[in-house]
Amino acid sequence: MSEFFFNLIGFTLLGAVAIVLIMGIYTLFKGGNTSKKYSNKLMQLRVLLQFIAIIVLVVIAYFFKD
Repeated sequence: MSEFFFNLIGFTLLGAVAIVLIMGIYTLFKGGNTSKKYSNKLMQLRVLLQFIAIIVLVVIAYFFKD
């Protein structure tokens, strides 16, 4: 697997985690009813995305180490 493909997957997963993190922080500081409803769910989604990103990158690195 080319280095470009590995980097593309890595940066895509990093971007997804960063977007959810920023949305979660924004919702947390916005406060009010929106914060109560979505803030915790967004942070749980961030943790799930981080877990998926780590697993995908480790699997790719393991199987395609040249």
